[in-house]
Amino acid sequence: MSAYRPPYPVPGVIWASLPLPSLLVNEAGLILEANPAAEAFLNASTRVLTGQPVLDRLAIDAPMEEAMARVRANQAALNINDVDVTSGERAPVQCTLHLAPMHDNPGILLLILSPRELADRLGRSMGAKTAAKSAIGMAEMLAHEIKNPLAGISGAAQLLSMSLSSEDREMTDLIVEETRRIVKLLEQVEQFGNLRPPDRRAANIHDALDRARRSAMVGFGSHMTIVEDYDPSLPPTWADPDQLMQVFLNLIKNASEAAGRPDGGTIRLRTFYDVSLRMRRKDGTPAALPLNVEIIDDGPGLPPDIAGDVFEPFVSGRENGTGLGLALVSKIISDHDGWISVESVPGRTAFRISLPLAPKDKRKDI
Repeated sequence: MSAYRPPYPVPGVIWASLPLPSLLVNEAGLILEANPAAEAFLNASTRVLTGQPVLDRLAIDAPMEEAMARVRANQAALNINDVDVTSGERAPVQCTLHLAPMHDNPGILLLILSPRELADRLGRSMGAKTAAKSAIGMAEMLAHEIKNPLAGISGAAQLLSMSLSSEDREMTDLIVEETRRIVKLLEQVEQFGNLRPPDRRAANIHDALDRARRSAMVGFGSHMTIVEDYDPSLPPTWADPDQLMQVFLNLIKNASEAAGRPDGGTIRLRTFYDVSLRMRRKDGTPAALPLNVEIIDDGPGLPPDIAGDVFEPFVSGRENGTGLGLALVSKIISDHDGWISVESVPGRTAFRISLPLAPKDKRKDI
């Protein structure tokens, strides 16, 4: 193992202990430093790798030159999900790439490879859906244990920053910021396991939609135009009103983020009655789903390669997306014996939720 220490602001102990292959790359695209995990991944020492073009040592199925230029220009981190990476001496490995600028030396980038070998093995042996469920199950078990040391790391970084110069504090601030981001992701994963069974009752769909709309308009959706197209005669559904509101809020948030332009866009909330959709309940009995809600945006549409899998965990069309929001929405709707689908073309993406009627003897409750 190389004893070389980079003359850049990466603490030696932290750099050596990073479990993921990590590289420092300069403005010319040359490798400045490789941590031990990267040495193992590339089967070469830092001394051999130093000064070599990173894209000669790594074949990456993504527009890396454009991505690196974008990170340098924006001085903001970027994730590239699910790309094939190979060193030329091994079969391609699917990875998530993390590119981040070194803030006190903007030309230098940190490149971290997060291999997805475990997910690939699970996918080959059990199928994509079973693999995703298994990954969620493992993540739920590990999330609590991971959050505890992350809290310690964040606390230690904050204590360390008290004795550092303002220039060096940028690194400890980055540690704190990234640990908080990971904790937020873990909390989303935990939500799958902790989601209580729905407290179902006769619920007014428009009440839940209105709560979600008002919440969005004072926050993430303030730049959007939200149009209501409601059927006022719609009878109540059989649902947990709070969980229903969470579903609508998640979908409106997705639509707001999909706009992709600062001047916003238009989100249409549509409700209607349609008796054509029927499905079987978990006990095998047939059920009608006549109550329909559509949340429609005029953004660029879903990437075609993921359009059929957007409700699976860890599938995301956004560069830094977790792929958990829509999976949670799908789980909640399934728990309500409902159905969710999506149709997407450039300029129009429509998420459609179909729900059952409340039993006749319960409708008097609202």
